[in-house]
Amino acid sequence: MMNPTTRPAKFELVKQHLVSVIDGGLAPHEKLPTERDLADEFEISRLTVRRALDQLENDGVVYRVRGAGTFVSEQRISKSFELTSFSDDMRARGLTPGSLSVTVATIPAGARIGYALKLSPAEPVVHIRRIRTADNAPMCFENSYLPDALVPELTEHLGTRSLYEVLEEQFSIRLERADQTINATVLDPETATLLQAPPFSPSFLVTRTGYDRRGRAIEFAETLYRGDRYSYELSVLRPGSHRES
Repeated sequence: MMNPTTRPAKFELVKQHLVSVIDGGLAPHEKLPTERDLADEFEISRLTVRRALDQLENDGVVYRVRGAGTFVSEQRISKSFELTSFSDDMRARGLTPGSLSVTVATIPAGARIGYALKLSPAEPVVHIRRIRTADNAPMCFENSYLPDALVPELTEHLGTRSLYEVLEEQFSIRLERADQTINATVLDPETATLLQAPPFSPSFLVTRTGYDRRGRAIEFAETLYRGDRYSYELSVLRPGSHRES
């Protein structure tokens, strides 16, 4: 048991101070004091300050931009490993989903997309490119591709609606499972501008191929999520363990 008279470590004092400053009214993306300023204020080493900032960054409270400083993060939205639409994720968290810069075009599948959707490279696919938003704040940059033969006149139905809702309501297609990979990356300057985030800030690249109950590949999607606004949650079991029913 910890002695009640034991004083917190110095980096913990800095961490608690910064959390109280942020909770006291700092808005998302406001800049925090520099490491040097904090070290001078608390009369400690910059290494100790850096340890406090490292923990705050790991907790998603702040983010850093090389050469610019440390900034207050926006509230993160956690996604579980379930096959749900972006719109469902946002509504479940009390946020209003939306879309910006929506473009829809029919293009040849090409080798990579054709392979994912089990099409020949020459077969047409519908390409949907859009910025997804939560309460009007950009969250991710999404490129989706679907076989044109399965979703005729999709453009007329989509608008800013959930793609999965349109697939079910207009085409009686329900995605049942998906193969998905997640890679850590950074936002290039062009994409960062679209997402209103700092260039080269952390992001997730999620690549997913979704299938219906008949095993048909319905959607191939590549989505860049803002790392300061999004995280993933999963439960893991030790080998030989079983979930309780």
